Amino acid sequence: MNAHTDSPIEMNTDEVLRVKLEVLKREHRDLDEAIGALVKDAHPDQLRLVRLKKQKLSLKDQIARIEDRLTPDIIA
Repeated sequence: MNAHTDSPIEMNTDEVLRVKLEVLKREHRDLDEAIGALVKDAHPDQLRLVRLKKQKLSLKDQIARIEDRLTPDIIA
């Protein structure tokens, strides 16, 4: 008997992608809040702001790719 297949916490690919998607969405929201707080500062660190925005955009792209994988193609 294979212990690996009997694991109660084993997840299929879609479940793993959904968990990853939620983590990425949470990180995206956190970055959005951090950017908002930084912008409100009287003299925001422009370099840090640009880096955070690039990171947020990267997360958005990752989220879109995962959502595309989870959404079945529908022929209209």
